Amino acid sequence: MAAIFQGLGAATALSPSNCFDSNKLHFSSRRSLSGRKASFFVVRSDGSVNFASNSRAHRAQQVITNAVATKADNSAASTKAGHELLLFEALREGLEEEMDRDPHVCVMGEDVGHYGGSYKVTRGLADKYGDLRVLDTPIAENSFTGMGIGAAMTGLRPIVEGMNMGFLLLAFNQISNNCGMLHYTSGGQFTIPIVIRGPGGVGRQLGAEHSQRLESYFQSIPGIQMVACSTPYNAKGLMKAAIRSENPVILFEHVLLYNLKEKIPDGEYICNLEEAEMVRPGEHVTILTYSRMRYHVMQAAKTLVNKGYDPEVIDIRSLKPFDLHTIGNSIKKTHRVLIVEECMRTGGIGASLTAAITENFHDYLDAPIVCLSSQDVPTPYAGTLEEWTVVQPAQIVTAVEQLCQ
Repeated sequence: MAAIFQGLGAATALSPSNCFDSNKLHFSSRRSLSGRKASFFVVRSDGSVNFASNSRAHRAQQVITNAVATKADNSAASTKAGHELLLFEALREGLEEEMDRDPHVCVMGEDVGHYGGSYKVTRGLADKYGDLRVLDTPIAENSFTGMGIGAAMTGLRPIVEGMNMGFLLLAFNQISNNCGMLHYTSGGQFTIPIVIRGPGGVGRQLGAEHSQRLESYFQSIPGIQMVACSTPYNAKGLMKAAIRSENPVILFEHVLLYNLKEKIPDGEYICNLEEAEMVRPGEHVTILTYSRMRYHVMQAAKTLVNKGYDPEVIDIRSLKPFDLHTIGNSIKKTHRVLIVEECMRTGGIGASLTAAITENFHDYLDAPIVCLSSQDVPTPYAGTLEEWTVVQPAQIVTAVEQLCQ
């Protein structure tokens, strides 16, 4: 199989003519969510759900090499033309653009081929690129993840899809001992430019084994980068940046956000893999969140504003490493921090973020850091019980009120 994948990458390497002018990449990373017309659920930032029909800065020197983009210029970007996509369509568009741009990019996983993936992220790609660049694998996560790592060692840029993030626990040995460490243990002889992606998070009564949040499992692995998308805009931008990165990147997608709709730019853009997104500027408290909880926080923010509070909301996006520059500047302004996550409380992203803030910005805090996390229990199948295990907007409002007393 290694020989087969080596054959896929027989095309020439990237030439300077493939590089982008970073001055052309001034797109906004903050865009309002628009409505949807039939056959899909569309989730808005206020937490409402509509039905509708199917229609179609500081680290921005070398875009290709570092997979970063310049700081967004909101005033200029708001006037640019764009097109509306659901989040899963934005992921597919980003993936397809990179497969067109670089013949070394390939996809592998369960049902990613002619079925189009469990959430249709790879729909149509097998017909366009063939069965070798979009490879259907057996139900053997440890094997095809290892095959992807080996393909990356030979010069390809594989994207490995886990049908559900919980299934990637079966490939934990490959991800931890090989994917994250081979660059170091080989003395720099190998780079592992692989993207591992798939759906995760608490869905709608998917049961405990299909509601895993694996951020906490993977965050301690040396050499791994982790990002979490939350909008169609950053889903596409992070996908493209992850594919171009020379590091192994785990891209976390939330199962309930695939049908989120947003207008994204027509032109090409990528997002910074190590940069947080300022969702809402404020003065009274810094709320740090990511993925689906971004929308619970924004729903709570509306209530808080009506009560006279001015929360600053940051989507951290980069789960490893943290963007302590953006986070620190916010803390120096508000002096209070609330972390909202869907990850488990014990050993979760919130715990690591709390430690990082305490070590670096303790002197700027006027109140203890508060962290709202999912309960340390298996996710129940019953819908009412499932809701009780995950942070809800009312809890966020209460926590901010107590912090600001």
